[in-house]
Order: sequence, then structure tokens, then C-alpha cells
Amino acid sequence: MLEHGGRLRAAAQAFGIPLSDWLDLSTGIAPYGFEVPAIPADVWTRLPETEDGLEAAARDYYHARSLLPVAGSQAAIQMLPRLRRQLQVGVVSPCYSEHAEAWRREGHRLFEFSEGGVPRALDQLDVLVVVNPNNPTGRLLAPAQLLDWHARLAERGGWLIVDEAFMDPTPGQSLAMHSHLPGLIVLRSFGKFFAMAGARLGFVLAEAELLGLLDEALGPWPIAGPSRFIGSALLADRQAQRDQRERLLTDAERLAQLLTARGLPPAGGCGLFQWVLIEQSSRLYEFLAERGILVRRYRHPSSLRFGLPPDEQGWARLEMALATYKGSRVWAP
Repeated sequence: MLEHGGRLRAAAQAFGIPLSDWLDLSTGIAPYGFEVPAIPADVWTRLPETEDGLEAAARDYYHARSLLPVAGSQAAIQMLPRLRRQLQVGVVSPCYSEHAEAWRREGHRLFEFSEGGVPRALDQLDVLVVVNPNNPTGRLLAPAQLLDWHARLAERGGWLIVDEAFMDPTPGQSLAMHSHLPGLIVLRSFGKFFAMAGARLGFVLAEAELLGLLDEALGPWPIAGPSRFIGSALLADRQAQRDQRERLLTDAERLAQLLTARGLPPAGGCGLFQWVLIEQSSRLYEFLAERGILVRRYRHPSSLRFGLPPDEQGWARLEMALATYKGSRVWAP
């Protein structure tokens, strides 16, 4: 199992701090969500049905012609490499580590390179995987650039897979409306923007034929009925989505300013997190964890990802901890 954010119980045990005393900034999941409607009793007692309106609500929200609900975009990340064999696969790195691991696990020949290496590698690849906005750097690639890469791959029957798990705060940059094009696969996460990670709901946006193959491979009832019900309701709530988007973007800017003021200017970020390059990433990670603040640590490159605090108490707690760190003996710019 690769390391991920959100392992709060493990942190509580490691640092000897009760679970309820933590400020979890490690996941990049929105710290505040939507008003969730009451779930009718029969949603729990009946098998999930695809005629419940979820797919229609999702197509409308994403502006996509065809899509498939999955048990979180992670399910698609693991299954897509099983649909084809012995491919040359490129992953723009650093990024969400499960992408490279999934293709490597299925025996494909994997290449990892930076964004600048794509033009040189593209003609030798069958599949290119891009996370946009990138996790953890927050780098956002222009749709025109991605569509150009897709066109070059599609000429040879290749795939461009774009993981848009953090795209919801900036929907104008999404490739969702182009996802019907052959060879273009867009992954979307429901849990992060809607603060419903526990629902395990995501979507694959692609041409109908590919979705049929994926649907068959995943088998019946991949999404629990309650998750389908909640997803249908929240995907249709336009006013709540606008409010959420505005609040997230405001708080992301606030977080960037706070980090900068404490000598930790972000090297990148998006509406759900900020990313800080720092040589002493382990030192700051442990300093914060000892005070019950969990952030996401990366070793290559040495960096930390900060999610958004949920309330004013959380903001004050983070600011105080960073101020204490800067004034302590362990601080080194």
C-alpha cells in the first residue's frame, strides 16, 4: 500500500495525541461540505438502480456526453491498466503515486518524466497520464496543450488519461466537454470538492465504447445506493456549488498568504491545497504533528502539502504553530 494523506488514526497513535485533538490538513479534501438530504429508508434496503438520476445529474454537472460512476476515481485508476496489455506508458511526475503503481503492477513498461519531457516522449507512448491540476504541485496545464497531446496519441490509437480530481474549483479548465473524443479519458472525484470522500464516488468520462468495457470489468453495483442518492442531490445543487467554489478559492488564497507570511511561500497550489518546497520537510512535519496538526509530507521532492483549515479556530491554530516554528531553534530558512 502506498502512503496517503488522511491517516489520522495512525498519526494519533504515533504521536500520542487523542484523535479528537487533531487538525487534519493532510488530504486536500474540502474541510466543509454541503447540506446532505435525508436518505430514504428504501435506499438502504434495495439494490442500487442506474435509473435513479445519478448519471444524468453527473452528465449535466460535468458537461459530458457519456460517463460511468465508479467507487471513487481510484477504482478506475486500478482498472484501466487491465483493459490493455504491454503498453508504453508515460506518467507526468511528481503526481498522485497510484497512477504509476497501477500501470507498473499490470506489467506495462512505465516511464516517469516532468512536463518538459512530454514532447520528446510522446511519439513512443501508447498512454500518457496527467494529473491536472497536479497533485501535489497544483500545476494547471492549459486545455489546448492537453488536447494537442491527445491528438498526437489518438492518431495511433493511444490514450490520454487526465485525472481532474482537484478541478472542481476551476471548472473552466476542464477537458470534460471533450471527453467523448476517442482516446481521451477524464477522471473526476466527487469526494474532494463535495467533502464526501467517505461516499467513495467518482466518475470516468470517456467515449461510450470504452465505458462499456470498464463497466463490464467492474461488475454490477459498484456504487452503494446511499452514495448514488447523495451524489444525485449534490450534483444538481447549483447554488451550493457556487458557494462552495467561492469559499474554497478565497480560503486557498488566504492559506497562500499565511504560509508566505511565515516564510513558507507556496511553490504551487489550487482551490483545495497549497504546496511548499522545503528541505526540512520532515522536521516541519514532525513539529506540526507534535502539536496535533497533520499535513502531507513528500520526500521526492522534499515538500509539504497543506489543506484548508475548517474554521477560524483551525486557522488560528495553524498560524500559531507556524509562528512558533519560525521562532524556534529548529527553523532554518
